Amino acid sequence: MSITPLMPVYPRCGVRPVRGEGCYLIGERGERYLDFAAGIAVNALGHSHPDFIKKVQDQVATLMHVSNLYGSPQGEALAARIVEASFADTLFFTNYHYVNGNPQRTKIITFHNAFHGRTMGAISATNQAKMRDGFEPLLPGFAYAPFNDLDAALALIDDTTAGFMVETVQGEGGMTAGKAEFIQGLRKACDEHGLLLILDEIQCGYGRTGKMWAYEHYGITPDIMTVAKGIGNGFPLGACLATEEAAKGMVFGTHGSTYGGNPLAMAAGMAVLDVMLEPGFLDHVTAMGERLRAAFEQMIPNHDHLFDEIRGKGLMLGIKLKEPAVARDFVAHLRDHHGLLTVAAGENVFRVLPPLIIDESHVAEAVEKLSAGARSYTMPEAA
Repeated sequence: MSITPLMPVYPRCGVRPVRGEGCYLIGERGERYLDFAAGIAVNALGHSHPDFIKKVQDQVATLMHVSNLYGSPQGEALAARIVEASFADTLFFTNYHYVNGNPQRTKIITFHNAFHGRTMGAISATNQAKMRDGFEPLLPGFAYAPFNDLDAALALIDDTTAGFMVETVQGEGGMTAGKAEFIQGLRKACDEHGLLLILDEIQCGYGRTGKMWAYEHYGITPDIMTVAKGIGNGFPLGACLATEEAAKGMVFGTHGSTYGGNPLAMAAGMAVLDVMLEPGFLDHVTAMGERLRAAFEQMIPNHDHLFDEIRGKGLMLGIKLKEPAVARDFVAHLRDHHGLLTVAAGENVFRVLPPLIIDESHVAEAVEKLSAGARSYTMPEAA
């Protein structure tokens, strides 16, 4: 038998972490890495955060899981805190236009380079061939426009349109932030045409950009928003937030989840908010994001043969490489030769996604390692 027991669906590298300490990962041979990948923006509080560990351990010893047939004081408490800290009135999702008497409105307009997940619906919502190939036939009901092109998006609206679904800041697609006129224009169009604005803040939400939610940078609110990653600091947890109006179709039997909202997940979510909503936490994220960006901007001219531009917001940054450099190769070079963990993205960009708890010393260390990596990287020959 040639296949491995663990199905080879990921191109796993040689790093084999067995322990984490704050902003560092430690491999099985004791090697240390500065973790500026953070589980792809998941480990918002870093590794082994003592307050987080204590609260999750306490819940493990108390009650881990019950069915959603029963009342959920833990879920009610966490939902109330998230609602209070956001635009939302409630948590989950709905088929909105059906209950409003417009069953023909089934088309959702999404955007080039989007990544919304790997369910059949989420794969169908992207135009990226690398996500779609091999999974056809895909689900109908999507149209695609270039990201940050408001006119192209508006041109797709017709009588069957239900709304827009967009990442406020694209992550996997290339770390591109939505322009103010684009995000605000989508909101205005939704208001004028009775459509839903659905934001995907799975990567850019939960403090990652220096505000609790990335939409706060634009002075708008969505109708529906998906969040995950940082919400559980590594515990598998996600939520779908909505206004009361957008959630009016969410009645008994319209959705369900065996594990969703179990007491252990709720304890993890509560522990994250206990830290993240402390006064000064998001100010710290903003300050560290500005410090990291400034350091990158100062460094780039020293390696202008390799680095093109900086993208993103807060501690969700990306650096675009100049061809013939390849982002995935450069990420491997930083990892294998300089002990710095980053993540490749689309458009020849590598992502810099540190834990939100970094300090000046981590910024300085990351810049030192990145500069050394740029000096030692051998550019491939142009094709």
